Amino acid sequence: MWSNGWTRSERVFDLPTKRQDLRELEEQTSDPDLWNDPAHAQRVMRQFSDLRDQIAKWEQLRQQAADVQDLLELTEADDDMQADLQAEGEALLREVDRMELQLVLSDPYDSHDALLSVHAGTGGVDAQDWAEMLVRMYLRWASNQGFDTRVLDRTEGDEAGIKSATIEIRGQYAFGYLKSEAGTHRLVRLSPFDAAHRRHTSFALVEVLPEVDDAPEVEIRDEDLRVDTYRASGAGGQHVNKTDSAVRITHLPTGIVVTCQNERSQLQNRETALKFLRAKLIERELRAREEEQARIKGEHIASGWGNRIRSYVLQPYTMVTDHRTEYSTSNAQAVLEGGLNELIDAYLHQKLGEDNDA
Repeated sequence: MWSNGWTRSERVFDLPTKRQDLRELEEQTSDPDLWNDPAHAQRVMRQFSDLRDQIAKWEQLRQQAADVQDLLELTEADDDMQADLQAEGEALLREVDRMELQLVLSDPYDSHDALLSVHAGTGGVDAQDWAEMLVRMYLRWASNQGFDTRVLDRTEGDEAGIKSATIEIRGQYAFGYLKSEAGTHRLVRLSPFDAAHRRHTSFALVEVLPEVDDAPEVEIRDEDLRVDTYRASGAGGQHVNKTDSAVRITHLPTGIVVTCQNERSQLQNRETALKFLRAKLIERELRAREEEQARIKGEHIASGWGNRIRSYVLQPYTMVTDHRTEYSTSNAQAVLEGGLNELIDAYLHQKLGEDNDA
């Protein structure tokens, strides 16, 4: 019975606590001294707006569920009406399930936009083609969610595909959803670049960073930066322009290097590169916290290329498998066309279960 699932969801959402949190945030927004610290004020206002919208959506679903329940009791003798109302109730539960998953997205930057980078790994031209396939997959996923996207940086492959690319994905909880995609993605297929048409295995690394205008966790000082400029180049080494507009920034204390060459002007490329750098420094801080928590729990967190999260097999059979959740689907083509929600949801459900067990 769908109403049983609704009762469980009400306990999980805990509306009274959410309303109390909203009242406390509202008090902060009324504080005349709030805007003495603009960065803090923006964070408070964003939290207030997000929580207000979440509560309003929940109350709307709650009212719809109550209406369906009332109609079910009034139309017990009408089998067709009962079936329609049960179907409506199940649809409401699916919407509630999506809201439940957002409860997992409670980290400071989960509601923010995302910067997603894909880097070709071992496998030569096949890996570069695989990296481009992943970029296309994420762009289509974002479009399906109604998110806005923009390619911020792209380095073409030697023969096909890309060596790396970074895309900006703008939408509520973009980072919260996409951070589950960070790690190494493995592809097995018959290579279109092999004259013998043999099976090849390729790898690509996906990085996901939160886009943040300002953050108290990081401080970027001019004296800590080395800025180099060079000419942007496209496929085959053809120069995009005749000026040194591309920018490479090295953060001396950490050794982090970021580049940008897609924008027209050196100033625009510098601003975008600084955006990358800020996001990488925030991600570095978040990862340090996760590793410390894992150390306390006696767990191990693999990072970078050592963190293989998903395999996409196109030959001799078709299967996409997430190695963290063990979720699999044989419809690999749908996944590559942007059908990632079931994979992302399985990961978030797993995290929700871990949080409830903690």
